[in-house]
Amino acid sequence: MLDRETVVLVVEDEPVLRMNVVDLVEDAGFVAVEAANATQALGVLESRSDIGIILSDIDMPPGIDGTALAAIVHDRWPPIAIILVSGHAAAEDVRIPGGGEFFSKPYRGADIVDALNRLAA
Repeated sequence: MLDRETVVLVVEDEPVLRMNVVDLVEDAGFVAVEAANATQALGVLESRSDIGIILSDIDMPPGIDGTALAAIVHDRWPPIAIILVSGHAAAEDVRIPGGGEFFSKPYRGADIVDALNRLAA
């Protein structure tokens, strides 16, 4: 049984892409919260206890990238599941702690929804 109350933190620096991912997450029946970069995402995580999944781009200049964010989240909030996406990194080069998932851009929305459903189950 899926937990449709799962809150997904969408971390994407490109506003149009972030809006599209938030729509995808919400259309799949999840609750979406958004952040424009890793620093904002950490602020959200520190102020909320209901985040269940993070869906983050890897490439977010300047500052902390998505891979570093994933490591921090895994250390500080181990129950939170992680999905990383990138238009530049190859799957074999991405290490996601805690058994997270990786998708290359452009990805199929259905693949992201499937991953959200698996991680929320």
